[in-house]
Amino acid sequence: MSEPIDSGTGAELSLVGHLIELRNRIMKSLAAIMIIFLGLFYFSNDIYTFVARPLLDVLPENMGMIAIDPTSPFFAPFKLTFFVSLAAAAPYILYQIWSFIAPGLYKNEKEIAIPLFISSVVLFYAGIAFAYYVLFGFVFAFFVSVAPEGILVTPDINSFLSFALTIFFAFGAAFEIPVAVFLLIWTGMVEPEDLAGKRPYVIVGCFVVGMMLTPPDPFTQSMLAIPMWMLFELGIFFGKLIRKRQRNLEAAEANAEPDSEPASESNPE
Repeated sequence: MSEPIDSGTGAELSLVGHLIELRNRIMKSLAAIMIIFLGLFYFSNDIYTFVARPLLDVLPENMGMIAIDPTSPFFAPFKLTFFVSLAAAAPYILYQIWSFIAPGLYKNEKEIAIPLFISSVVLFYAGIAFAYYVLFGFVFAFFVSVAPEGILVTPDINSFLSFALTIFFAFGAAFEIPVAVFLLIWTGMVEPEDLAGKRPYVIVGCFVVGMMLTPPDPFTQSMLAIPMWMLFELGIFFGKLIRKRQRNLEAAEANAEPDSEPASESNPE
């Protein structure tokens, strides 16, 4: 007699195959980051100057930034270039993630997941652009203008880089709020009306998050908290649309079901 087939072998091979595929996609993502980094490394000083331009433009005449650490002139632009490469490779990384999980999704899930992936990238970039083009100009001009008389404003390049990266990450993550709210509503974890009823708590929470992620001044905190609140409302708006669509589909399926009443017996002659 032939030996029984081990039922666990197929699952084990399938798991190994998934792990190999995951490893390959991680390696492709890392390779993309490295390729972009090598292409941008020559321009690292220009990239740093571009990011620091809103601060440099408001500094007093003939004043600039300083480097306290002797290695800062090299490592600060190097570090910034790496994060720029990571942000630039984000669409390709998300594509690799999508290619890995897409085979396990249903058709209706894929229809929602693709716009969500695209929206996540666009919103993250929008958060960074908002911080750079809107926030930085106001914040740096304010800080420089309130410096006491006799104080020379000469920021350290490492300190500025830490500040800029923190703000970029905070605003990029904050602009993902509509996606998070939409997912909560789409999966049925919460209803749009329930989230709308918790609006006062959300507003307070936005200012608390703004206080923790931004420098300790009310202006910068408000510049993060108010967009977070607006994005929360945007997520509720699109969540209501998808919830209405789900309810209409459920109603249509319920009306399309055939009557389950048993057929009447024929009368005997």
